[in-house]
Amino acid sequence: MTSQTTCADISDVPVHPRRRDRQKPASVPAKLDAHGGARPGTAAYRRISGALFLAGFATFSLLYCTQSLLPIFAHDFGISPAASSLALSLSTASLAIAILCAAAVSESVGRKSLMFAAIAGAALLNAAAAAMPNWTLFLVCRTLEGFVLGGVPAVAMAYLAEEVDRGNLGFSMGLYIGGSALGGMAGRVGASMLADWFSWHVAMLVIGIAGLIAAIAFVLLLPASRNFTRQSRFYPRYHLHAWQAHLADRALLLLFAIGFLAMGAFVAIYNYAGFHLMAQPYALAPSTIGLIFTAYLFGIVASSTAGILADRIGHRRVLPIGFAIALTGIALTVTSSLWTIIAGIVLLTIGFFFAHSVASSWIGRLAATAKGHASSLYLLGYYLGSSIGGTIGGMFLSAGGWPALAGFAGVCLLLGAAASLRLATTVKA
Repeated sequence: MTSQTTCADISDVPVHPRRRDRQKPASVPAKLDAHGGARPGTAAYRRISGALFLAGFATFSLLYCTQSLLPIFAHDFGISPAASSLALSLSTASLAIAILCAAAVSESVGRKSLMFAAIAGAALLNAAAAAMPNWTLFLVCRTLEGFVLGGVPAVAMAYLAEEVDRGNLGFSMGLYIGGSALGGMAGRVGASMLADWFSWHVAMLVIGIAGLIAAIAFVLLLPASRNFTRQSRFYPRYHLHAWQAHLADRALLLLFAIGFLAMGAFVAIYNYAGFHLMAQPYALAPSTIGLIFTAYLFGIVASSTAGILADRIGHRRVLPIGFAIALTGIALTVTSSLWTIIAGIVLLTIGFFFAHSVASSWIGRLAATAKGHASSLYLLGYYLGSSIGGTIGGMFLSAGGWPALAGFAGVCLLLGAAASLRLATTVKA
């Protein structure tokens, strides 16, 4: 059930991410924790896990389906690798901006309805992009699609933090990110195969239809919020105050930076791996390169594993492990052996999802209030990292080839590792 919040309730109570509500309900229902969160073994937990898995799958298949198509776009439209990356970078940039708006809007319209509208709208825009006659109109559709998709990531993280037992939040977040990983893989692999067999137009259309089906299944499956208080009106002062408070928290600020750096490195490698492997001496076909994205299957396992480890031994101990694995993977991609490069991409994927899963669930634990706002700031950095890292990576590739690109990604990961170690000394959790 949701309830109304008055203007006085919002403006008179300061928002701080470390302040915890000490009031507890008089009685706690069976199999719920003190804040009413669903626990494993309940029907509510299974429905939440399934629905958020679908949300992650649909969002990331729609968002990243163009990544494996970048070499085809460069050829068909006669543009450079860096220019082709705009098919993804503009989507993630507009998504990053939209996340801030979505987190604020969801406080008034509700979590579930906003996520459904976002997935369905993005699916329709993806299908529309397939029919665009030129590169400019295609980019317009992709930019709008990214903006619409902003209604999912931050709201999904906030929903989980509010509706799932805190002791199992790491595992639940890992499942959501696992769905994201599977969706990202399905979008990339499916698009490359469909483009090879038919055309990129067919690939975009089919993925758009699949996203629409996932949106319908999501809205039928997800339970209504139990621990969310809807605002009766939109109050800019409340949202600005919430964001300001989170930005003043040093631990959260480090997590925001970690999301930016990890995603920047990850997308830089994935954006241009196709260009690297289509060239000599590898000369792989687009559909073969698409199969490399099945490395995301390791990301699915890594997300859940990292979440479990974070719940058991602490986030600060697990987060640096992800960066160490990812850095090892980057180093392997600089070798000349195709199989070693593939192994490096697999390790990068495992390390990235390790780090992202832990950082995402840590946001929900550290931000005791206005969780949606904290999630939105983390994802703002995360997707800005995707946009900036993805485009700058193409410049390094053009200037110095694959070693220069790998060096850029490696520096980003080293900075992220340093931030994770600093965070480990700041927060004992």
